[in-house]
Parts: sequence; C-alpha cells; structure tokens
Amino acid sequence: MEAKLAFSKDSPPISIICAAKFVGLPLTIDPSLAAGSAPTLRFASGESLHGVNPILLYIASSASISCFSGKNDIEFGHVVEWLEYAPTFLSGSEFENACSFVDGFLASRTFLVGHGLTIADVVVWSNLAGIGQRWESLRKSKKYQNLVRWFNSIDSEYRDTLYEVVAAYVGKRGIGKSPAPSLKEKVHDSKDPSAPEVDLPGAKVGKVCVRFAPEPSGYLHIGHAKAGLLNKYFAERYQGRLIVRFDDTNPSKESNEFVENVLKDIETLGIKYDVVTYTSDYFPKLMEMAESLIKQGKAYVDDTPKDQMRKERMDGIESRCRNNTVEVNLSLWKEMVNGTERGMQCCVRGKLDMQDPNKSLRDPVYYRCNIDPHHRVGSKYKVYPTYDFACPYVDALEGVTHALRSSEYHDRNAQYYRILQDMGLRRVEIYEFSRLNMVYTLLSKRKLLWFVQNNKVEDWTDPRFPTVQGIVRRGLKIEALIQFILQQGASKNLNLMEWDKLWTINKKIIDPVCARHTAVLKDQHVIFTLTNGPEKPFVRILPRHKKFEGAGKKATTFANRIWLDYADAAAISKGEEVTLMDWGNAIVKEIKVESGVITELVGELHLEGSVKTTKLKITWLADIEELVPLSLVEFDYLISKKKLEEEDDFLENLNPCTRRENPALGDANMRNLKRGEIIQLERKGYYRCDAPFIRSSKPVVLFAIPDGRQQTSLN
Repeated sequence: MEAKLAFSKDSPPISIICAAKFVGLPLTIDPSLAAGSAPTLRFASGESLHGVNPILLYIASSASISCFSGKNDIEFGHVVEWLEYAPTFLSGSEFENACSFVDGFLASRTFLVGHGLTIADVVVWSNLAGIGQRWESLRKSKKYQNLVRWFNSIDSEYRDTLYEVVAAYVGKRGIGKSPAPSLKEKVHDSKDPSAPEVDLPGAKVGKVCVRFAPEPSGYLHIGHAKAGLLNKYFAERYQGRLIVRFDDTNPSKESNEFVENVLKDIETLGIKYDVVTYTSDYFPKLMEMAESLIKQGKAYVDDTPKDQMRKERMDGIESRCRNNTVEVNLSLWKEMVNGTERGMQCCVRGKLDMQDPNKSLRDPVYYRCNIDPHHRVGSKYKVYPTYDFACPYVDALEGVTHALRSSEYHDRNAQYYRILQDMGLRRVEIYEFSRLNMVYTLLSKRKLLWFVQNNKVEDWTDPRFPTVQGIVRRGLKIEALIQFILQQGASKNLNLMEWDKLWTINKKIIDPVCARHTAVLKDQHVIFTLTNGPEKPFVRILPRHKKFEGAGKKATTFANRIWLDYADAAAISKGEEVTLMDWGNAIVKEIKVESGVITELVGELHLEGSVKTTKLKITWLADIEELVPLSLVEFDYLISKKKLEEEDDFLENLNPCTRRENPALGDANMRNLKRGEIIQLERKGYYRCDAPFIRSSKPVVLFAIPDGRQQTSLN
C-alpha cells in the first residue's frame, strides 16, 4: 500500500528510499521533520512505523522478491545484523574500518547474506553510495577490490532503479549535503562555496511547474538532453510538476515518427513527467486569442513580402499595414484562416514597438499560413501560431511557473513578457541556462536533417550523430551523459565542451564491468607455431573480467598454432621472450620473411618464464575454425572545424571520411554477444555490439567507443 515517508531534509534515509524503489513500494516524500528526528512511515490507516530498521524490515517483508529478507530464519538473523551494521559507513571516523571489514567478508562471497540479493545488499550499497565523493575516490583505487567488485555488480545490474534516488539525495559530500550532486555545486552565483544556492525566482516547494517543450522535428540531441535534465532536476528539487509539451506549430517539419522517438529519448534519459501535452491541443484557443488581439488593436495583418518585412524590422521602419483598421485586419484574418490565395500572402504581427533597440520587439510575427497537413490534426487548419506567440500563452494556460530557456534566447525574454502582458495573462518566470555546445558538432536539426536526407548517415540514430540514440548506439552509457550534464549545472556561461570529457566519464563506468575478449585483424595477422605446444587443442574456462565476476566466463582454446596481429609480430626480435596473455611466456626461435613481409613465427613455450622480464605482452587466438568474423568500425566527426562561426557554411567544412571498417577475427565466445553489449577487445579498446552473430558468412559488427584520449583522424 502507498505510504508517506517523513524525515528531516538534512538527513534523508537513502537506504529506505532505495529499498522502497527497489521493491516498487510507492512513497510520498515529506522532508518536513525537525533536524535529528527519526524517519517515520505513515500509512493511510493511521498506523505508522518509526526508525530506519523497522521501516526497512517492513519493506523487506512486503516485497514480492524471493528471499529478499533471507530464505530462512538464520539468514533473516544475518540480514538484521547487516541492517544494524550498515550505518557504520556513515560515521566518518569508522568509514575506512567498515570498508576493510566488509572487503574481507566479501573475499569469497557474491552477496552479504546467502547466495542471492537481499535487502542487506541494497542497504549497505545505498549507504556506501551516500558517502559521495569519498567513496567514489575509493572505488577508483585498488584498496578494497572485493568491496568494489560487489558494489559495481549491484551498480551494474540495478543502476536504473537506484540511480534516481542517488542523484536526488546524494552530493559530493554525502547524503543531504547537495541533492543531484554536481548540479548544485554549479548553481552558485558566488565563488564562495558557502553561498546560498541560486533558486528559481519566486519558487515554493510543491508549487513549481516546469515544462520541457521540444519541437517534434527531429530526434533529441545532447543539447535537448541538458534542457530536459535541468527541468527534471528543478521539478524534483521543488517537488513540483514537469510537463512534456510538444511544440508542434510547424506541420512542414514535424511527424509522428519524431514524437514517438522524442518520447523514447525522454524515457532513456530517465525523465519522469506528469503529463504529455501538445501545443496543437490549444489551436482553437490560440486562434481566439489572435483574433482578440486584432480587435484590441494589439495585432494586425500584414501582407508585406518576407524579405522586405525583414529589412523593415532591421531598419525600424513601420509596415504600411500597421495602421489598418480593425475591420480590414479581421477581413484579412478570415482570408488567412480559410487559406485563400489572398490569405496566403499575409501574416499576423504583434503591434509592439518598431523603434525598440531590442529587435525581437519590432512587431514579431504571431501567425502565418501553411497548407501542409499537420501530423495530429490533418488539414483542419491553414494558419499556425509561431513559437514566440504560442509558447507564453500555453505556458500561462498550463500553469507553468518557471520556463527554462537557453541563454541564446535572452533577447527574446522581453518579447515573451510583453506578449503575456498584451494577452492579459499572469507572469511566467524565465530561468536561463547556457546552451550546450560541443566541438566538431552540429546541433541544428535543420543541418542534421541534411545529413539524413543526403544519405551522409544511416538515419537519426547514426553513431556519428549527437542525438541521444546516436551517442547511445556509439556506446555511451546514459548515466555518463547525466553526470556530464549535471557537472555543468545551470550555469549561464557559454562554453564549448570537449567530447573527450564525456567519453572519459563513460570509460570509468564501463571499464569495471565490461567483458574482455580478443581479436586479431583479418588482413594483418601472422601465424605463430609453437613447436612444444599442445598436440591437440584444449580449452580452459576463464573469467571474462578478472575483477568482476558478474561478467561471466569464457572458453579459451589453447593450441600449437596461434594467430598474432602483424604489428605485434613485426615488433618481435629473433630469440626474444614474449608473454602470451592468459597463457605464459614463449621464445621466438625463427622469423620467416618473404619479400620483406613476415609470413610466420616459430618458437616454443617457456611457461616457467617470468612475465615481469618480458617487454611485450601479446594477445593471440588459437588457429581454429570457430573464430568469429568481425567488422571493427571506427568513426570520426562529421565536420572538420572545431567551432563553426555564424558566417561559416557547414557544407564547406564536411569531413571527407567519417567511417572506417576493419575486418577482424574474434574468439569463439563472441558469437554469444548481444546487440548493445559493451566489451573490451584487449589491447584494442572498447566496443559496442551493433549487429550480433547470425552466421559465419556475416560478421559481427562492433562500434569503437572513444575512451577520452585524443582521437586520431580517419583522414
């Protein structure tokens, strides 16, 4: 049953919130208790539970998950012991001792109690996550490998479930210190870290309503992701509402495909919203408002040619139609509504101030004709509102209190407020944040559409695209994108971001958990014959990741004929001892060369040799029929200039080569890879499986994932 969890806002019980989230127990959050008060769980019946552990035990007992509180009385007793021990991690002086104790306890265990996940694991995990930066620093070190392996295993398996809680309640300094960690670090106007956070102007907890309003004219890209996540952050911070509204006012550019994929992208980003609306829902009311403004003399119909109108606005020259009578304007408006030839020559303009230094106030266009069918309402309308007209109206009508807009629209803020005033609607506060700009990247949907329409990319999900689906397909974990965006916060400073920083965050997430495999380049490999190698091939079962059990096992074949990459063979000298990874040392006795090309190496195993004495540690594959054909795909930026200026034509800065495929052979285990699975090819890099194994004649397609190091151009 649904219950209300009350606690002090300074010490949110993250273990309770995580456990409830994990088992699907709906909670109403009430952070109103006095500092130092124990959390209380109140039920609709009037009953309540007080204290962390009684609430946790209730959650465990009500869970539908098998054995979540232990499979028998003994395991239940151990669960209770761990619940009592878990707060030790939150004691600064005892933190390291607790880590050392649990690390030793997990040396030969996968879970804290028994052989399956229990609430004990969730509670200890959440308390560790609640430490913030101190724990994150330890995770990167090799100090507590068993504890980190256990933590990463749960993190990998249940991150989507638990991350939302961590993001909301844990800052760099720990639980309650700064929800949505990096963002709050960044929303200070003052350089003084003790300065108060920048609040949404006039915001009150429980009264805030924000909206994320993408236009359905393309897929969401990384810039939209920032806007969406900031709206999500403020809605959660103020316990308010988040509206997803499709700004569908231009039927020539929009489609249901884009609507469906934007919703898919929003789900991928973990953005929880209260309702989805469409500007087209308000078309009748918007038309009524336009007609009302015409009748009040606050708007007029103009048939000035487009180019002339643009020049007059720049020069501050009033249109000859500006002083039309209301009757003339209404007559022309009727022509527009009916989509007649005369009406198609006209538009509706607001009568603001043609001499204002801010050119956005120089009689902006409110309505224009368009006879293209609309993806939702068909051919019902021949006139459509502009974004500048529709946005403030619908914001006010839907109860939006704060409109988040990127600072590129700063000059239009005065226009937004003036239009609201002329409409006689309440004020909606604008909160600005800086637009996210990335090096070598186009974020204009018009320009991205050019690449799609001209077959320069596959589609909107192409891994070279900055769309959410594109970068995820490239191998980016969505939690890396969230971290990257929240680290920038709600700053208004314009900046050009490097992709390397994002991929570095991504590497830290995938490296501890992704499986290791081996491949050699198909056109550049050399046979190495081991004269004292096994007469018959044999198989050993090895871990896919030496430090992460959750990656599973793989079968590695050992034989007396093995393949090496040609580059490795070329680096070996006759008589040199090398290390064959996951096997041992071997000594190269002979290097066969034909026409200056190495054709074969001959040597013998020297397994008693020390790996510490060899210079080369080499990956290899047994020469067997079961090897899997691979296509290793590398990508480059679509444009060749780091930052395009306004005067630059992107078509003159296209990168001539943005995709390269290298045929390779992979170990036999790779026929089990799933689409979307991320692996590391040892000594080659990280890859995401885009097309899994179907048959031997069709290669497994692996997309190379950048790791944050300087990217090498394909040209």
